[in-house]
Amino acid sequence: MAAGVSWCFDQCWNSYISVRASGFRFLPSFDVRLCTLLLRCLRHKTEPELSNKLPSFIPERGAPSADSCRLAPMHFRFPKLLLQITSMELKTSKEHLKVQKMKKKVLRKQVRAQHTLMRHEGIECSSHATQSLVIANAGLGNGMGRHQLLRIVGEYGLVETLLMPPSKPYSFVKYGTTEEAKKAFDALNGKEVTLEDCGQNIVLYINFLEKVFWKNAVPTSLPPGLMVIEKVISPEEERRILESIDWIGGEDTQNAQKTLKHRRVKHFGYEFRYDNNNVDKDKPLPGGLPEICDPFLEKCLKQGYIKHKPDQLTVNQYEPGQGIPPHIDTHSAFEDEIISLSLGAEIVMDFKHPDGHTVAIMLPRCSLLVMAGESRYLWTHGITPRKYDVIQASELGQKVGTITADAGDLTLNRRETRTSFTFRKVRRSPCNCIYPSVCDSQKGQQSRVQPSFPHNEMEASKLEQEYVHRVYEEIAPHFSSTRHSPWPQIVEFLRSLPKGSIVADVGCGNGKYLGINEDLYMVGCDRSKNLVDICGEKNLEAFVCDALSVPMRSGSCDACISIAVIHHFSTAERRLATIRELVRLLRPGGTALIYVWAMEQEYKNQKSKYLKEKNGSKDKEEEINTGMAQRPLSDQLPDSSSQDSVCSERLLSDPKDKGCDAKPIADSALPIHTNRTSFHSQDLLVPWHLKGGPKKKRESMDTGLFPVGSKESQELSPVFHRYYHVFCEGELEAVCRSLDCVRVQRSYYDQGNWCVVLEKL
Repeated sequence: MAAGVSWCFDQCWNSYISVRASGFRFLPSFDVRLCTLLLRCLRHKTEPELSNKLPSFIPERGAPSADSCRLAPMHFRFPKLLLQITSMELKTSKEHLKVQKMKKKVLRKQVRAQHTLMRHEGIECSSHATQSLVIANAGLGNGMGRHQLLRIVGEYGLVETLLMPPSKPYSFVKYGTTEEAKKAFDALNGKEVTLEDCGQNIVLYINFLEKVFWKNAVPTSLPPGLMVIEKVISPEEERRILESIDWIGGEDTQNAQKTLKHRRVKHFGYEFRYDNNNVDKDKPLPGGLPEICDPFLEKCLKQGYIKHKPDQLTVNQYEPGQGIPPHIDTHSAFEDEIISLSLGAEIVMDFKHPDGHTVAIMLPRCSLLVMAGESRYLWTHGITPRKYDVIQASELGQKVGTITADAGDLTLNRRETRTSFTFRKVRRSPCNCIYPSVCDSQKGQQSRVQPSFPHNEMEASKLEQEYVHRVYEEIAPHFSSTRHSPWPQIVEFLRSLPKGSIVADVGCGNGKYLGINEDLYMVGCDRSKNLVDICGEKNLEAFVCDALSVPMRSGSCDACISIAVIHHFSTAERRLATIRELVRLLRPGGTALIYVWAMEQEYKNQKSKYLKEKNGSKDKEEEINTGMAQRPLSDQLPDSSSQDSVCSERLLSDPKDKGCDAKPIADSALPIHTNRTSFHSQDLLVPWHLKGGPKKKRESMDTGLFPVGSKESQELSPVFHRYYHVFCEGELEAVCRSLDCVRVQRSYYDQGNWCVVLEKL
């Protein structure tokens, strides 16, 4: 034991001597545990043994003698020195570990940002340095303003392009040279910055891109019947009107004053009741409208903004972060024209058409909003609760108009306290507007002929002819204009195929997937001649046929895709036959990718992109469909379904476990799905609001539910209905597994759609 201790000490002592001899300029790489062992060895060493080890540069006490090298200096100098060295080593090691940990975190966040960009935009990042960067956490959606970001990135070179897409957590930057971009990458990647407007700290994560690109925004027009008049009153008039509202007093009066969850409200003339969204016409509030408003209302009558003098006023006060949900003022409660005066601050108000198309409109301070006709009766309007609005950067201070989603000219504008004076005329007779689908006075008055669930093959074929085939022929141009963004996982499937593969896109629509991979030989087919013609205009190979019978040789394809097609077939047998036809086209070992619309629009506690989609722009993918819900799917099971759902149940191992135990309903009409609401049936009709149709079709936005092409359909409405069978979890996979000649390679959920990759055996 003693010999071992002596050896350990000798080893550690030699290291110590080396350190002292070096003048403490460097630390030899001996383990900290060895240093600890040295301290332990010191306890076992005798004084003479230590004296023999003392180096010449350790000062002696007094004149040289036998006891000149005492142990005391060693006790006080060597352990203290050793602890200092050990402390330095530990500190250096901790700092090194901290740096390495931070680098790993930055790399992990970079990869996550790459995946987010691919998922949202289908854009791949570059592994080598380029002129273009994408900066995660520096988007309008994070609260980063354009001017602050421009100052940050402008320190490292000439910024040619800065794109900030609305509501996104990232921005795109293009520098004049690759060297400048690399300099910015090295300096900013992983850097923490403070947002100027809110004081929040964020960390930037950066990736290179081959190029910065974004679709040019198309300027949007105001909804029909809507006007915004700037500077309708002077700042002095604004001050007097605001001071006339007593938010504190008035408790002894009958004027309705409430503090709602999202704003403060006061009513004059008549109280608007939020429990039934109407007014009690027999109980006017005393005092009428404030006298200070009379000159302003007389001016509005003289200018022709309104036809009748209002007798009801609602005053809303919004603090930053407050808003009002999207709504249509009740038809039966008020007459046509509704005017709203914006005081105290500007605001962005969102208008939304039933087809999901939205228009953001800037309402400047002291401006007047006039809603009449379609904008009053059909479009919802609301204010999103937030503390900042996205506006045109070139129009800070603001001029009136719509907010164009131009990623190259958007920034944030901090909200301030805004007070609105909304004037309305109480209606004394039922509303007879031309928008019965949203009119409470006309509900239940329309006689409609709705198709029923098919009972046999003939009825199924007729249903699909009227409510699928003919619809797509009518809406083809508009439908094609909404189908331009390929889905990332479909793109990944096509790019994974071997070079030279022959691929059939059955139900290709406008051919947006036919040109994804130039190394493939792709051919498309679709039931709609007008959609196939659009493919031809793009120089894509496509022909007209039915998915139940594709005129191609058996076993001629290496792969097939069927995207948003099979859910248009109205019986389980026809859906199975369509999949069997896909398999027939495949060679042994060939694969097929199938997408269908899912009934579950909230999966694993995550809402689909379409449930969360607030934009609703026609330039966004609506599918795989239009009409996605905006709220979570009910936890309860569907309360109705089609008769052929029973056929589907035979293909499921246990449909009740999948939430698909809907019972057949004989002689029941197909339910009409309300766009952007939850599904309550697997089989339903989904409205399509046609844009750019004949004038007659634009006169009313209610469908009348007549077959496409009928006289009634042409005269009443541009809204067409498409038949859908939405699939429950496991249903598509079970249908595929019922075929003996296939093997399901993969089954997954992708943003509101059930998907299967199958292989032909």
